[in-house]
Amino acid sequence: MKSQQKCIVIFALVCCFAILMVLIFSAVDIWGEDEDGITEENCSRECRAVLVENIPEDVSFLDNGTAHIPLAVGLYSLLDKAIRSVEIVSPLWLLNSSDYESSFQPAARQGRALLSRLQGLKAKGILLKISSAMIDSTELKTLDRHYAEVHYVNMTALTKGHLLSSFWVVDRRHFYFGSASMDWRSLATRKELGVLVYDCSCLALDLHRVFSLYWGLQYRDFIPSFWSKRLFALYNRDEPLEFTINSTKAQAYISTSPEILIPKDRSNDLEAISCVIQEARRFIYISIIDYLPLLSRNAHRYWSRIDSLLREALILRKVQVRLLISCWEKTDPLTFNFIWSLRSLCMEQANCSLEAKFFNPRVQRDGSLQGINHNRFMVTDKAMYLGTLDWLGNEFTFNAGAGLVISQPEGIEERNSTVVDQLRAAFERDWFSRYTRSLQANKIPICNKHQINRLVPVKTSHLDNGPMPIRTGQYDNAPAPMRNSHKDDEQTPGQPRNYDDSRQSKISHQGPANGLVPLIDSFQEKERVKVSQFDNRQVQIKDKHHDNPMDPPSHSVESSGSREISNVSL
Repeated sequence: MKSQQKCIVIFALVCCFAILMVLIFSAVDIWGEDEDGITEENCSRECRAVLVENIPEDVSFLDNGTAHIPLAVGLYSLLDKAIRSVEIVSPLWLLNSSDYESSFQPAARQGRALLSRLQGLKAKGILLKISSAMIDSTELKTLDRHYAEVHYVNMTALTKGHLLSSFWVVDRRHFYFGSASMDWRSLATRKELGVLVYDCSCLALDLHRVFSLYWGLQYRDFIPSFWSKRLFALYNRDEPLEFTINSTKAQAYISTSPEILIPKDRSNDLEAISCVIQEARRFIYISIIDYLPLLSRNAHRYWSRIDSLLREALILRKVQVRLLISCWEKTDPLTFNFIWSLRSLCMEQANCSLEAKFFNPRVQRDGSLQGINHNRFMVTDKAMYLGTLDWLGNEFTFNAGAGLVISQPEGIEERNSTVVDQLRAAFERDWFSRYTRSLQANKIPICNKHQINRLVPVKTSHLDNGPMPIRTGQYDNAPAPMRNSHKDDEQTPGQPRNYDDSRQSKISHQGPANGLVPLIDSFQEKERVKVSQFDNRQVQIKDKHHDNPMDPPSHSVESSGSREISNVSL
């Protein structure tokens, strides 16, 4: 009897030990790695921030007062400050342009120069660490040969999505956060925006923890059962960092997506966006590549998380809303339906203001698109949100992204000294520039060469001013393809590919002399657009109260970032 009890006790102990080992080895941890002695108690809270932008050479703004530091110059300044380590997360690594590209786009050489600077870090005794999902990058292989440490993350296996975060952390004291990836086009032909924050070890340490999470996911194809304490967030929506930025008191925190990859105390991107929208009292300005509140699997389904918050701000709080959306070859025509739906809310409503404009890229002589607006930010009278995901339903569920929220107190005298007001000025410069066009009744921007042939009638709300197009295609009567299924372009799983807007974004219709993308006027362009009389005008979208977070991403709602990663062509 006693021997039987001993066996049971021993068996139980062995089982407990085995379970403990499984939990230990299944967790993402960074044991043995110190944080340079930086803690929440001794970290720096006196910070300095500047906006950085890449403005393509053929895009010029009349208001020179809102010019910011060029992106390449800003990144070089971070490398100049590096002493011990440079940590980089980027969805793309394509810094080397071809000789042909460099010949007609001199700024393309900036990518090569940046790559050279990164290669030289080893000689200075500076450790370069990179987390990436792009396993076939020549640049990463080159950096690996120059003693950089590169970890590859299979986000498709983990979340059925992509790694879309983009940031640098230098010595856990300075950082860059923004829309640009390590792609020569982000330094040459695309309009990008980000922020450099100096001497801000409290916030940099928290962003370093996000980097460490990606770093620890190398070669994993499953989500850890629990997270190391060293990955827990230091600050969040409920307990933000209280600090001083540009001599002004402010609050800040880092958010991430998707929910399944968020350790304890970290706010997710949707929570951050919701908080910024809900706290706005006077205005909400949004600059985004794509806006499409849909989830899609077998059929389009309305995704209300952000769209409903904007409607509430418009109707209940009378907040002015401006949407600046990129007009490019991946713009889904359904975008116009939702913008019209938002605009219809303000018809015959006092103090209700919803304005929407589309930022048109420059059309080159060969039909290619330059100057695509890759900005992803929101600024209000109280705060700013700088993100790395497009505002599409599946983005926040499947793709790994990050966001930076900075809020400022009211009653600041020198408004232009705050980074929030600098971002507002950048938005207004873009908004009133000659590169934007308002969405007008009976005029639909043509953003890609395939759109014209795919326009069909759609029934719209009885409050709308005109019929809007929807796109039909090979997947209309069948389940949408998985994002990690690449039969069409013969891409093998795990090999992200990039969409090349400088060489392949051809449009079939040249714009006017100023290079703007043309409009369809009054839906009457013969033999190009077929429009029927609209009757009931009901938008054909199923609205479910609860979004299904397990719907895999489809091509119809992919972001520009994930579409680039899915369609590399070099």
